[in-house]
Amino acid sequence: MTKLPQVVLDAWENKTGAPVVTTVDSNGMPNTIYATCVSFYNNEKLLVANNYFDKTLKNIENGSKGNFLFITEDKKAYQLKGTFTHYTEGPYFDDMKTWNPTRLPGVGVAVLEVQEIYSGSNKIE
Repeated sequence: MTKLPQVVLDAWENKTGAPVVTTVDSNGMPNTIYATCVSFYNNEKLLVANNYFDKTLKNIENGSKGNFLFITEDKKAYQLKGTFTHYTEGPYFDDMKTWNPTRLPGVGVAVLEVQEIYSGSNKIE
């Protein structure tokens, strides 16, 4: 997927609460975390600051597919599904350093290559 649909970008502007990220380990066991330091990169990819990843990072390094879930103020849920990659340098990392709070370590950034998007059970594009 190149650009994220405008409906998702608009929904993101009206999100409420902390989004959640789920990855899976090599045995298929899911791990879910709250992700409060998140941004979109060029309206194409989702970036999640690695401030305190442990199992999440291990799962990503093992090639985990992942899920990112957020809810809007009007209680509409959106899921972005795809594959995560982790970076500790380069353009995604540099971008993360511009919006991640300086009080947090920001040792890396997880980038979700979005392959499917859902709102509830409805697939978007």
